[in-house]
Amino acid sequence: MPNIRWLLALVTVVHRFLFRLTNGRIGGRLAGNEMLLLETIGRKSGRAREVPLLTVPDGDAWIVIASNAGDDRPPAWWLNLQARPEAEIRVAGRRLSARARIAGPDERPRLWAKVLAAHSGYADYETRTTRPIPIILLEPR
Repeated sequence: MPNIRWLLALVTVVHRFLFRLTNGRIGGRLAGNEMLLLETIGRKSGRAREVPLLTVPDGDAWIVIASNAGDDRPPAWWLNLQARPEAEIRVAGRRLSARARIAGPDERPRLWAKVLAAHSGYADYETRTTRPIPIILLEPR
């Protein structure tokens, strides 16, 4: 598979810009799927970092998946949340403070089924990696 990380990085920059500029009217949905903009604090830099992510609502929380497109390395945003679980999210035209937590083993089957029903591509990502793909709940504070 060719290395297209540069293209993904460019798409992310444009997506993030449009999402912020329009408060999610552009970029808040992608191919019918709900998106959120996650702001974390860099674990090394201490600087704010933003990334658009697919999400699935679950009650008052939002589910995000730390798949990194099936790469064996976890995404930087997940490493940042592990170091500091407090975050800001923009979703559905709102900006909220949230706290991240990994789904427990009793929740995982239900949440994974819910995510796959909305975004079946995650099943493919799961086959590309040997690491367990974390299911993260962003809960409003």
